[in-house]
Amino acid sequence: MQDCSYEIGDGSKIQPGALVGLKYKRDAAPAKIGARATIRAGAIIYGDVVIGDDFQTGHQVLLRENTQIGRHVLLGTQSVIDGQVTIGDFVKIETNVYIPTHVTMGSFVFIGPGVTITNDRFPLRQRDTYKPERCVIEDGVTIGGGVTIVPGVTIGEDSFIAAGAIVTKDIPPRSLVIGAPGVIKPLPPHLDERNMAKGWKRILDAEAAAK
Repeated sequence: MQDCSYEIGDGSKIQPGALVGLKYKRDAAPAKIGARATIRAGAIIYGDVVIGDDFQTGHQVLLRENTQIGRHVLLGTQSVIDGQVTIGDFVKIETNVYIPTHVTMGSFVFIGPGVTITNDRFPLRQRDTYKPERCVIEDGVTIGGGVTIVPGVTIGEDSFIAAGAIVTKDIPPRSLVIGAPGVIKPLPPHLDERNMAKGWKRILDAEAAAK
């Protein structure tokens, strides 16, 4: 049995076969997860992870150390977060997504299935000078299925990256990106709005009414 340690909020469920708070080193802190979480079978969550309320995983996810995640976040089946990542509130990460170290993601973000984010511009070359390059995904961004994002880019607020695009440079806020390599266009009027799932809206409306 793996050595695990965690703190988890009221109403949370951990299915059999999940590992939560995996002690990857002797002094690793417990994983801390908020209320009403659902951790499905096959998930592995390391220690030194902090997650807000209403977190959900699919099956066979991997969530590594020194990651901070906000509330109402979904991590889809067989997705990997490789640690040292920050994610905001109200985020949906679909199936088979790879997020490397040194990614900062805002709130109200959608990441489609099969998205790959990278942080190493020259894999296994120039090792003497290698440093992982940070990727920033700002609030309200949508990234369609099968998108690839190269190291070191910032995707501006409320931008929409169409399925299959390759992002090779910084994207200004409120942009539409299409193709490989991605062509940057102004965001068309019918897409010019903040991401808002129906469930998120109900939650936010209820919170606003309660104040």
